Amino acid sequence: MKNILSLEGKRIWVTGGAGYLGSAITQALDDAGAKVLCFDMVGRAAAFVESHNLKNTVGRDFDFSNVDGLPEFVREMVLEYGVPDGVAHLAFASSSGKKLEEIDAECFNKTFDLTLAPAFVLCRELAGHMKPRGLGSIVLFSSMYGVVAPDPRIYAAPMTPNPIDYGAAKAAILQLSRYLAVHYGPDGIRFNCVTPGPFPNPAVQENHPQFIQDLSNKTALNRVGVNTEIVGPTLFLLSDSASFVTGHSLMVDGGWTAW
Repeated sequence: MKNILSLEGKRIWVTGGAGYLGSAITQALDDAGAKVLCFDMVGRAAAFVESHNLKNTVGRDFDFSNVDGLPEFVREMVLEYGVPDGVAHLAFASSSGKKLEEIDAECFNKTFDLTLAPAFVLCRELAGHMKPRGLGSIVLFSSMYGVVAPDPRIYAAPMTPNPIDYGAAKAAILQLSRYLAVHYGPDGIRFNCVTPGPFPNPAVQENHPQFIQDLSNKTALNRVGVNTEIVGPTLFLLSDSASFVTGHSLMVDGGWTAW
C-alpha cells in the first residue's frame, strides 16, 4: 500500500500552481518528494516556491490561455525536465464576471477560447509524450457549477451569480476528460476531474461573511472548504492508488450536489 500511495520521485506538473487551490497541491507534492513543476502567471510561481522554501519544486512562468504557444512550450518543458508522470491542470480564465443580461456572444465564446481550447491542446500534447511510455495521469479541474446551476438567492448585490460562461466551460471540461479517458485508455493514460464545491478564497471570506454563511448552509457539512482539502483527492488521482480510475469526476463539495 505504501508504494501505490507514494508520489516520491514522480514528475508532476501543476498549472495554476501558485493559486489558492493550486498552492496547497504544489506544497503537498513537494512535501511528498515529487519533482514538481509549478506553473503560473509571470513571477507568481517563482515567488511562491521561494517564499515557501520548496525543495523539490521549480517555478515557471506561462499563460495557459496562450493556445498557440502551448505545443512548443510543452516540448521545451519535456526536453528540460522529462515527460511528466502526472499533471494537475488548474489554470482557468473567465472573460466576463458579468450578469447574464450583460454577456454578449463574443464575451461568452472568449471564455471557451481562453480555457477549453487550451485544455484540449495541452492534454493532447501531454498524451502524445506519455503514449510511448504507456502510462500517465492527467487531472483536470471542473466545478460544482459545471454540474448544477448557481442559486441566485445567495448572491446579494453587489455580488452577481457565478457567470454562465464559467459554468458552461467547466461542464465542457468534464466532457473533455471523459472523451480523452476513452480515447487514451488503451495507451495507459488516465484522465479524471476533480470537481470542487465552495472554496472561496480568503479575501472573499473576509469581505463577504454573509455570503460565506449562505454557501455553508447549502452544503451537507454546513461549511465551506479550505484549500488543503483539495489535496487528498488530487494526489489520489495522480498516484498509482487510482490506477484503475479514469473518466471519473471526483466531487469535493461538502455534499453540495447531494441534494
